[in-house]
Amino acid sequence: MPETEKNQNVADFFACNVFNQTIMRERLPKNIFKAVMQTKTFGTALDSTIADVVANAMKDWAIEKGATHYTHWFQPMTGITAEKHDAFISPTSNGMVILEFSGKELIKGEPDASSFPSGGLRATFEARGYTAWDPTSDAFIKDDTLYIPTAFCSYTGEILDKKTPLLRSMEIVNEQALRILRLFGNTRATRVTTTVGAEQEYFLIDKALYDKREDLVITGRTLFGAKPPKGQELEDHYFGNIKQRISNFMKELDEELWKLGVLSKTKHNEAAPAQHELAPVFSTSNIAADHNQLTMELMKKIALKHNLVCLLHEKPFAGVNGSGKHNNWSICSNDGQNLLDPGDTPTENMQFITFLCAIIKAVHENSDLLRLSAASAGNDHRLGANEAPPAIISIFIGEELEAILEALENNTTAQLNSEVKFEIGVDALPSFKKDTTDRNRTSPMAFTGNKFEFRMLGSADSISCTNVIMNTIVADALSKFADELENAKDFNSALKKLLVKTIKEHKCVIFNGNGYSDEWVEEAVAKRGLPNYISTVDCVPKYMAEKNVELFEKFKVYSRTEIASRTEILLDNYSKVINIEALTMIDMAKKQIYPAVMAYTKEVCDTLFSMKSVGIENNAQTKLANRLSVTANSLDDAISSLEQSLLNAKEIDNVFDLSKFYRNDVFAKMQVLRAVADELETIVAEKYWPFPVYADLLFKI
Repeated sequence: MPETEKNQNVADFFACNVFNQTIMRERLPKNIFKAVMQTKTFGTALDSTIADVVANAMKDWAIEKGATHYTHWFQPMTGITAEKHDAFISPTSNGMVILEFSGKELIKGEPDASSFPSGGLRATFEARGYTAWDPTSDAFIKDDTLYIPTAFCSYTGEILDKKTPLLRSMEIVNEQALRILRLFGNTRATRVTTTVGAEQEYFLIDKALYDKREDLVITGRTLFGAKPPKGQELEDHYFGNIKQRISNFMKELDEELWKLGVLSKTKHNEAAPAQHELAPVFSTSNIAADHNQLTMELMKKIALKHNLVCLLHEKPFAGVNGSGKHNNWSICSNDGQNLLDPGDTPTENMQFITFLCAIIKAVHENSDLLRLSAASAGNDHRLGANEAPPAIISIFIGEELEAILEALENNTTAQLNSEVKFEIGVDALPSFKKDTTDRNRTSPMAFTGNKFEFRMLGSADSISCTNVIMNTIVADALSKFADELENAKDFNSALKKLLVKTIKEHKCVIFNGNGYSDEWVEEAVAKRGLPNYISTVDCVPKYMAEKNVELFEKFKVYSRTEIASRTEILLDNYSKVINIEALTMIDMAKKQIYPAVMAYTKEVCDTLFSMKSVGIENNAQTKLANRLSVTANSLDDAISSLEQSLLNAKEIDNVFDLSKFYRNDVFAKMQVLRAVADELETIVAEKYWPFPVYADLLFKI
């Protein structure tokens, strides 16, 4: 950061690289500014006739800030962002150039669509794809380029990105939530939006050590590594003093995020050694998705400037906690209400309970969709491993809210912790505190006062898929509520009857206890009938369940073919990830570990031979030589077995069968190879071991 900026107040440079409301007000004619704000606020269509004016203002501002190029920044189904840069220059007849940027160029771009995952939607020879400007998300400048957030679709109109369905899902929540608000007499609100705060966990390790680990470089996680003498047993890293080198990184990261309008708020050490977390302030869902992608990108880029590497893999190190991303989801109206805030008046309380029950219903009926929204090969290492929520979807609402729902169901009186009786009757509900019970860190979906915290997402995931699903399933539940209540003769009576029915049918998904316990797994599956999708391969095919296809088509979020494409992409990615990891393991085992073991074995045997030649018998040395020989043979056998599995995998064409084979056969044999190699790490002399071990990676920062 320049010296002049270092002394500035954050408020003086916050969002200085964003073409936001303040900049637009200064640079756009009043009528144009009003039209753009109408689109940003209410989601109304933007008249293409004003695009030239906006584009010209955007270009002039960007050039003044030093930009030479523009790019339509989009989110293909790779899970990361994509961009194609074009200069503002246009040639003139005298061999010079002028700087131009038209409304047509702002509204639409044309990247190659054939090289992105499409799940069969596009043939290789069908290359054309289009980006479409998303005026609800502000353009920004990064690396001398004007970034224009966009959606991405194929020439024939199929969705090829993660942003378009997110925008669609936000719109249907708006429509259905407004129906509910009208039933409660609210005529002030004209827009309802979902908001998200995505807490981001990550690891930082020394770049010099990272460069010596082929597995980290290629796969993002350690495929080998014996348990170090110390892990996180002492619990001394969580919220501990931040090392100066890490603090310098965090400071620069905050500053660069603030320039881009990202509301980076909280930073701290996480549970595992070398693990940290960043948490932002809530933003509307599509902007939060953009900002989280920027956050991950800048984490990686800025870490390198400090000779560090940022690891976003869900499980870079075995034996210590992996990294997740907590998706804090809420729903707000433009008249100032958080619809998940219990409120201070009886009417607000009953409105809150209606939205709460709709979410409970949505989660119970669509737990398969929520589970698959967090599915990946990397995240399979975390879920259910007593470091992240279990793979079973349940909801924590706290003892007081559960007591209120039980009282409503049974037509009794609830005694609240605040010693206020909660009388059942729509017209006589007292207020109650929103934080009256402890938070539950083992719940995959926890109510935390005025939001739901979905804790299953992996650290490298885009938050878009989860929020598309969350928005859609809640909109569906609200739609069904509104359908029933809008035709009721007596609203209060019909509402109470509907809520009681909802609680009875869906209370089995509510669980306030320890989600890590074996007893809960047994109770959830055997007694409550909740699904337990252990791995990606188990849950992703549920995308194509008829109820899910009908749901997405009902609200026009996805078509059947678009759902099929996403299913194929997820399973194909799963297989490819494990295939790459297996090949990397074989390469490291053959070229690094085996030669190191042989070299050390030779030293041990040479020493043993020398000792015997002078009449010295050494049982310890003999045992070591034998152990090295036997374990080396096991290593060779494990390598051969894994190689054969990869050959067998090539014979499988079906994406579903292939993903199962990689999980059940290839991954299992990878674990065997790792176990042998990790045992060798504990017995081979340090000077022979070919790459940095866990103690170096986790503690030498």
